[in-house]
Amino acid sequence: MPNSQQSSGWLSAFCHAPGALDKRLWSLAWPLMLTNITVPLLGLVDTAVLGHLSQPDYLAAVAVGANLFSVLYWAFGFMRMGTTGLVAQARGRGDGAAVNRLLLQSLLLGLAIGLLIILLQWPLIHIGLHLMQASPAVTVLATDYADIRIWSAPAVLCQYTVVGWLIGVQYPRGPMLVMIAANGLNMLLDITFVTGLGWNSSGVALATLLAEYLATGLGLWLVWRQRPRDEPIAFERLWHWRDYADILHVNRYLLVRTLCLLLTFAFFTAQGARQGDTIVAANAVLLTFLMLISNGLDGFANGAEALVGEAVGRRDKALFKAVCVTALRWALLAAVLFSLVFLIGGHLIIAGLTDIPAVLTTAGDYLPWVWILPLAAVWSYLLDGIFIGAVQTRAMQNTMLASVFLIFLPAWWLTRPFGNHGLWFALTLFMLSRGLTLGWGFRRLSRPWRWF
Repeated sequence: MPNSQQSSGWLSAFCHAPGALDKRLWSLAWPLMLTNITVPLLGLVDTAVLGHLSQPDYLAAVAVGANLFSVLYWAFGFMRMGTTGLVAQARGRGDGAAVNRLLLQSLLLGLAIGLLIILLQWPLIHIGLHLMQASPAVTVLATDYADIRIWSAPAVLCQYTVVGWLIGVQYPRGPMLVMIAANGLNMLLDITFVTGLGWNSSGVALATLLAEYLATGLGLWLVWRQRPRDEPIAFERLWHWRDYADILHVNRYLLVRTLCLLLTFAFFTAQGARQGDTIVAANAVLLTFLMLISNGLDGFANGAEALVGEAVGRRDKALFKAVCVTALRWALLAAVLFSLVFLIGGHLIIAGLTDIPAVLTTAGDYLPWVWILPLAAVWSYLLDGIFIGAVQTRAMQNTMLASVFLIFLPAWWLTRPFGNHGLWFALTLFMLSRGLTLGWGFRRLSRPWRWF
């Protein structure tokens, strides 16, 4: 009977009329959604600029090179996610000193990791591109791209901290301003360097490098203005190494989880590359759509991170439940709308991104998978946000490991005879599996209540 009553309580909360919490979630979600969508929009510009050149090698090179940096940089995505959860909980407790301290310590940690990446650039680039197994021509161009992009590492990792901190203190317009300014400059420089100066894939890399440093500078200015001013900044705590150990302890599970996620997409790109440059270029176009979907849906997940963290910091069970069901309602609606957009206009969007006949036809052949993905992936995106806000990172690691090694890789192996269709099927099944396993973890933490 208690379980039945609990289920009834969740259902009634899901069906309630929009109220104050819906407004709070939307006030957080819409700037973060706009922020997130600007990221794949940049990819759309890269694709459109390079997709209209005479050969697909440049587009394939940026797809391979950008995927390498997705793996490399987002391996440290805990700098964003962990910062959000910890800061949101500190804010919920009313601990302004911890909010300030977490910002400075996380920035120093990001700077140190970024400098280490630059020092190790030769093996990271050459081993990474070798594992991608692209054609020799594409590998040469991707190497030129990577040699430029690698110098943005300190800026990118500090930017993760800045964005995570701003979400945690519930100032969503900060990330929006940072990313719109950075991506606006990046798009302008893309067109200038590639179309105007003819620098091809190297021009795309240089544009991204310059924009990433601009984003970091703007973000640092914004966090300085938003810091709790009634709390002194304890600079002496910057050298308390135990604090850094605590941050890394919380985030170590996120590191493993993020590595698994990004290696899955790197594997996807590598298997596409094995099927030829046309397949990898077509997949690059469709993965840009997936990034648009995921970053749009992440607006609600990011809003849930901040509000769930606040609820956990306050130990407010009622608020926690209300945030979860409110975010789920809006995320599901958004997923349906994304599916409809790509169902109705997907072929037109592809045609606007490339006029290379082989890429255009091939991308259209695999477009139906994009129609399915929003509904398959929405569950995992939202649950990620809930688990990050509650800093339940170990569960995130374990469910990701199960989804990669028990679902995605076996599904790909069994469907290899179907070529690229089998690859997309495995990716869709992976997304569903993440949602189901996280849902199972959510249920375990809720019965009995162990979120706090």
